[in-house]
Amino acid sequence: MKKIIAILLVLAMVFAAVACASKPAANTETNNGGAKTAADIADTMTSADGKYEIAFVTDVGQLMDKSFNQGTWEGCKLYANANGKSYKYYQPANGENATDDDRYDAMKAAAEGGAKAVVCAGFMQGNALAKAAAEFPEVKFIFIDGWKFEGLNNIAGIAYKEQQSGYLAGYAAVKEGYTKLGFCGGGGGDNPAVCRYGYGFVQGVEAAAKEMNVQVELKYSWQYGASFSASPELQTMASGWYEQGTEIIFACGGTMFNSIAAAASENEKKVIGVDVDQSFESDTVVTSALKGLVSSVQWALTKAFDGSWSEIGGTASSLGAENDAVGLPTETWQLKNWTVDEYNKLYAAIKDGSLVIKDDVLTGDAITKVELSNVTIQYI
Repeated sequence: MKKIIAILLVLAMVFAAVACASKPAANTETNNGGAKTAADIADTMTSADGKYEIAFVTDVGQLMDKSFNQGTWEGCKLYANANGKSYKYYQPANGENATDDDRYDAMKAAAEGGAKAVVCAGFMQGNALAKAAAEFPEVKFIFIDGWKFEGLNNIAGIAYKEQQSGYLAGYAAVKEGYTKLGFCGGGGGDNPAVCRYGYGFVQGVEAAAKEMNVQVELKYSWQYGASFSASPELQTMASGWYEQGTEIIFACGGTMFNSIAAAASENEKKVIGVDVDQSFESDTVVTSALKGLVSSVQWALTKAFDGSWSEIGGTASSLGAENDAVGLPTETWQLKNWTVDEYNKLYAAIKDGSLVIKDDVLTGDAITKVELSNVTIQYI
């Protein structure tokens, strides 16, 4: 089991500050019906009455993508198992080419299949979610990487301050001594969460480079990432970057990680993971830019079933360092030149607001317009 999940589940207790919500009644990592980890809980189950109380509608990509979908799903399973709830996942038809109708059909199937709470991952769920929530007002919808919908109090939007994790990852990479970096982003350049990760990464790289008085080269691309999926083309591109001198790449999007980690392994280079601690997937991973998917999903599901939904329903929660919902996995990182104490000091500055990281969603090539003194961006 990823060590970081246990940490995040403890940190989830501080989510009380978000949306005036009270903290979860129990730590479901240690009170989960006998299961030690999410991996111990089957992805499929058979409900005695054929109904499934908790449903998960996946984002694009695979369910077990070792990233965004998987982290969200693990939160669903852990809560369901700990609280004796039936559960099921639904993948919209047509895979990476899924339409709003495909997503709505998956949500409708979940609601008609007995779901009392439906967790929907990814900003592309928005249009379908608005339709489904209006049609099934008795069902509570948890919108991960989502926002508030006026007049729909059965939707709770949960977003993250990815720019903070991105900043920490970029800062750490330069402090470790890397000066030739890469960023490969998913979503084709218009996914808000990935754009925040990318801009935060650039800000962290620039800050550390200034402090160390070094010049950094950064390759930055959305190519081959529209579907967040691994591909031979992406691996070839990443391998080319490594061969040209790139030392470490931020693999920012689903199973794109697999292609970039394979390229890193072939070239004896390094990777930064995303969303969850990906160090367990490859020894090329130096660190990962995290957001508390597992813990925040359990927190929201608690609200859906314990009578306190009104605290988050109809609102949008943006979770960041002040909620301990973003960060780097200090227990598993491979950093040698930047200490945990130094990390904690920087994290505290973000948490107390003395260090503010810009959260602009810079789509497409907008990153090239950012004024930088110590970083040269090559947009590809």
